[in-house]
Amino acid sequence: MVKKKVLELANKIAAGITGGIIKVKPTDPEYRILEPVTSDEEAEVALHLEIRKPKTVQEVAKLCGRPEDEVEKILYKMAVDGSIKLEKEDGVDKYFLELFVPGVMEYMIDNKENVEKYPVIAECFEEYTRKLGIIMAGNIPIGLGVMRVIPIESAIDGDTRRASYEEISYLLNKNEVFAVTDCACRVSMRVKGEGCGHTVEDICIRLGPAAEYYIRTGKGRSITREEAIAICEKAEKEGLMHQIPNLSGPGNALAICNCCGCSCFGLRNANLYKNPDWSRSNYVSQIDTDKCVACGECVENCPSNALTLGLSLCTKEKPIEPQEKDTPYDTPWGKDKWDLDYRHRKVVGDRGTSPCKSECPAHIAVQGYIKMASQGRYKEALELIKKENPFPAVCGRICPRKCESACTRSGLDEPLAIDEIKKFIADQDLKGEYRYVPEKRGDRAEKIAIIGGGPAGLSCAYFLAVEGYKITVFEKQKVLGGMLTLGIPAFRLEKEIVNSEIEVLKELGVEFKTGVEVGKDVTLQELRNSGYKAFYVAIGAQAGRSLGLDGEEAEGVITGVDFLRKVNLGEDTKLEGEAIIIGGGNVAIDVARTAERVGASKIEMYCLESREEMPALEEEIDEALAEGININNSWGPKAILHEDGKVIGVEFKKCISVFDENKRFNPKFDEKITKVVKANNVLISVGQGIDLGSLLKNTKVVLNPNKTLKVQPLSFQTEEKDIFAGGDVVTGPKFAIDAIALGKQGATSIHRYLHGDNLELGREREYRAFDRENLDKDGYDRLPRQRAVHVDGSKSKLTFKDLRSTFTEEQVKKETERCLGCGATVVDQYQCVGCGMCTIKCKFDAIKLVRKYNSAGVEFKDMKSTVIKHVLKRQGRIAAKKVRKSFKAIIPKKKQEV
Repeated sequence: MVKKKVLELANKIAAGITGGIIKVKPTDPEYRILEPVTSDEEAEVALHLEIRKPKTVQEVAKLCGRPEDEVEKILYKMAVDGSIKLEKEDGVDKYFLELFVPGVMEYMIDNKENVEKYPVIAECFEEYTRKLGIIMAGNIPIGLGVMRVIPIESAIDGDTRRASYEEISYLLNKNEVFAVTDCACRVSMRVKGEGCGHTVEDICIRLGPAAEYYIRTGKGRSITREEAIAICEKAEKEGLMHQIPNLSGPGNALAICNCCGCSCFGLRNANLYKNPDWSRSNYVSQIDTDKCVACGECVENCPSNALTLGLSLCTKEKPIEPQEKDTPYDTPWGKDKWDLDYRHRKVVGDRGTSPCKSECPAHIAVQGYIKMASQGRYKEALELIKKENPFPAVCGRICPRKCESACTRSGLDEPLAIDEIKKFIADQDLKGEYRYVPEKRGDRAEKIAIIGGGPAGLSCAYFLAVEGYKITVFEKQKVLGGMLTLGIPAFRLEKEIVNSEIEVLKELGVEFKTGVEVGKDVTLQELRNSGYKAFYVAIGAQAGRSLGLDGEEAEGVITGVDFLRKVNLGEDTKLEGEAIIIGGGNVAIDVARTAERVGASKIEMYCLESREEMPALEEEIDEALAEGININNSWGPKAILHEDGKVIGVEFKKCISVFDENKRFNPKFDEKITKVVKANNVLISVGQGIDLGSLLKNTKVVLNPNKTLKVQPLSFQTEEKDIFAGGDVVTGPKFAIDAIALGKQGATSIHRYLHGDNLELGREREYRAFDRENLDKDGYDRLPRQRAVHVDGSKSKLTFKDLRSTFTEEQVKKETERCLGCGATVVDQYQCVGCGMCTIKCKFDAIKLVRKYNSAGVEFKDMKSTVIKHVLKRQGRIAAKKVRKSFKAIIPKKKQEV
């Protein structure tokens, strides 16, 4: 049943914006937001109030003919609900109506008890602002929307600073009373199941009379000016921009909102409706392409999607000239102009960007840290790397170097030695002078269990610890590091390196429990009962795979994974006599080289693949050959030979093809061509398996046919809502950098999960490299690639120490000069709202704000006439543009007729 007086009140408030031309219906959000908490009796009293014209209780009581104490009780209750505003003037309480936005709807959202009881309040706020955005698209002059972006102050230091209304410090210094509240927009989106993961709690600031109202009605917490400044600084670090309500006149705003591009309803006008004039500041971004290194920091933090990564080099084919951009300024603006998928961030332009960042599984800002290294800014380079990868020293030694394979420089001579540069930078982290430990963003109470201390688990732990969570890593083995420690021999990755980088996690407060197998020593349910709120399963693929041949149980036969684990744990693994290693991957190479170091007299590797098809990295193959290991290609095991329970050799058959016509693994053999190879030891390294033990007993987690865990593609959440997974247990055996990348994604998901936010919205980061074949390569230098000192295989095979050298600082300087700087950021100045976030994220002074407009807000009383004038002029521009287009269309036809 419709509450008639409540509907009347909804219409009266709505008329503040629409002038009453558009009538509110019972199905509209303006009515539905008031209905749950407002009675007709209350509405009847409130109808005697006016928008932004305060009245005392006595005045209202006289108008409605009711006792003052009764009227005061009703008005105060409505002020607490948020449907009307209460302020003190000269010590006297006065009440008035506010606009729905900014105003009533935010006030109502900030009554947490009501929102919890009536979620429709939050839903109506989102719905109304969407409805308002459609009406207002193109019809509001620049900077006169109900919300206005205020640039980050450091971004406009200098000559361009002209007016107090453009400065946060002016508002903070002008007022004496401050309150902090949750972000109403993000609360609303969270209630709708579309929360984005940005901070919701205690992030928006109320000033002066508005702060007094919030404090008095229990919707906000009183804070000091210093706390308000700290909140703004915290917001900037998180990538949140500043906005103010814009209808009180220049410099008179009563709030500072700290907004994100994915949930803010004010900024949605720029992003969804492509109408940035609604809330833009007077500034736009400008990029110095000579300084830009396409690190992506500005792009990934831009709240209005105005920045994309592109390229800085010339191409053989000139890019197609962009057509004249349609804007609401002189174009009818309907659904065909909107970006309905605006929360799916587009970080790379149509032409692609630098291949090093694109091809890296973690999308590390390669070009950025190379530039920093060239300038000797090693700690800053570490900080940039560790935004995506907390283990650069590890990866500097074992990374598959996908960035180098894709390097633009390889089209000229040789690719940049990216990994050697990273290794040099990372080695600085092992020194106190340059050591980088990130600043924690808070101190959160939630406990999270990481199950598995390998690269995926440790990476997830790192990023969650930075967010301030209480993290415990449970590791079945006695040592941390997973396959980094137990699956990679020390001559490739010394354990001191792994331990040193894990030490940073300890400094961040991560707790480690080794020798504890979850599922056996403690169950997931027991951990839940002790307060753990989420779990990240990252146990890797640490089990060796067998061949299924008779004789595999014979003494002297062992899987390569088990063999490496025993060696790395210091167990007695001395080999005597000849050894055969079956397999052609990186692990097989590691097994062969390790076998040599523990006593095998002769080592023969046999693999199905031809030399060109071997999955092992070229560098690893070369190192094995240098140590005298013989590699026999295109042979597969037929039988393992044994006598009296001991292995004596292997019979092999000729492999004629490994893959079928669809590139699927489907080996074919010539059974007639065989050979028998004698050996005292057979080490099988043909893949890795997953040993879940009893970990997932009594859970809803589903396994794939290959025994990996089934997870959602973007969130990595399993069927058990509080269990997430990543690394090899999800992907199967891959490289450490792949596991590290998934660890960060897992941390993002768990953070969102714990706050009830949507796990998938805005998560896609789709990188794409430009076409290297289309580059104009004339005129570039041919500087020789720097190389680390060659390691003599006859010496390296005698020790478990890593004898590979690191670049000298002089080599780093020379090698970084070879970088072509092929990526650069591109700005769409129309889409830019001038918040300045890009300027504080850029570490290369490559982007700044320039003043383009000179617009100030107006007081609410002057808004109507200003907007009407703008609308009339806009309609004239639309008509004139239509005539011009028609004229242009006619001209070619006439020329054709002639």
